[in-house]
Amino acid sequence: MEKTWNNKAWFMVLPVLVLVGFSAVIPLMTVVNYSVQDTFGNNDFFWAGTEWFTEILHSQRFHDALIRNLAFSAIILAIEIPLGILVALAMPKKGIWVPVCLVLMALPLLIPWNVVGTIWQVFGRTDIGLLGHTMAALGFDYNYVQDPVDAWVTVIVMDVWHWTSLVVLLCYAGLVSIPDAFYQAAKIDGASRWAVFRYIQLPKMGRVLLIAVLLRFMDSFMIYTEPFVVTGGGPGNSTTFLSIDLVKVAVGQFDVGPAAAMSLVYFLIILLMSWIFYTVMTNAGTDKPNEGAGH
Repeated sequence: MEKTWNNKAWFMVLPVLVLVGFSAVIPLMTVVNYSVQDTFGNNDFFWAGTEWFTEILHSQRFHDALIRNLAFSAIILAIEIPLGILVALAMPKKGIWVPVCLVLMALPLLIPWNVVGTIWQVFGRTDIGLLGHTMAALGFDYNYVQDPVDAWVTVIVMDVWHWTSLVVLLCYAGLVSIPDAFYQAAKIDGASRWAVFRYIQLPKMGRVLLIAVLLRFMDSFMIYTEPFVVTGGGPGNSTTFLSIDLVKVAVGQFDVGPAAAMSLVYFLIILLMSWIFYTVMTNAGTDKPNEGAGH
């Protein structure tokens, strides 16, 4: 039986292609165009080649911001992923408290990013903020405006408070999808709580954990609004991440060429790191079934 192809179906996705073209492809091509040109103003551009990319890749300022970004993302993932799993495991799977817990978990995600930054900016102040006043009352010399360590702690705790709920909800969705038959079989075999988590719950959460890691890495690596509102990248440059540094170059200094080159390098780093995370996590358990079959 010969299959009939309906090419008119392509017209259904044409609006989406046009939207993607205007919202992604065309701006990206514009950035690529600016990254290889220089200007003296008055829209008078001339060819610069790879000059800006060479300058960015050899810039100590860029390297320092990149190291801060990598350190921040590593700390965020090391805290939020295990914490999200623990909270999801502790949440009830049945009963009246399920919707209550889900609503409470979703509340931080509903707050806009700039509002989160404003909340923690006021919350951490030593004169009127509850956190700053409490820390001072306990004898701690806490001041996120002057101390780089306090600034880092504030930004990290703020991000954990704001985004751990996303990991919790994703892990919870993976847990509730596990059939009861798995738990009944484990109970009959006398499996311990750790064995149930190791061989039943963790493998079943593999896909959602992959999504959680990718989302949290990309969000934490591209973070801008919250630390900018709280610390402005300071004190000094201690919390100046790549996104904040990029805005300073593009808007503050209005260096269009270097900013365009930096944004492309920034994009490629995120793409490369996301591909590494995806490859490692998807191939992590591929050899386990074969190893078990050998025994």
